[in-house]
Amino acid sequence: MGATYSKDEKLFLQQIGERIKNLRIEANLSQEKLAFSCDLDRTYIGSVERGERNISALNIRKIAKALKVKPSELV
Repeated sequence: MGATYSKDEKLFLQQIGERIKNLRIEANLSQEKLAFSCDLDRTYIGSVERGERNISALNIRKIAKALKVKPSELV
């Protein structure tokens, strides 16, 4: 059962996901390599990039560290 988000919330999650995806591609990382660096599952990274997950602050921090950016650069 998935969460129900407003249009605005969905757009926000999609924008974060797109930012993570772009930074991942710039870093020449696959979803699998990024996930391994973050100690997260590849399917989780994919769902974040598609804007399907309300990502936690701690996972934002993990992803930012793996991408060598500040967490604020993801949002």
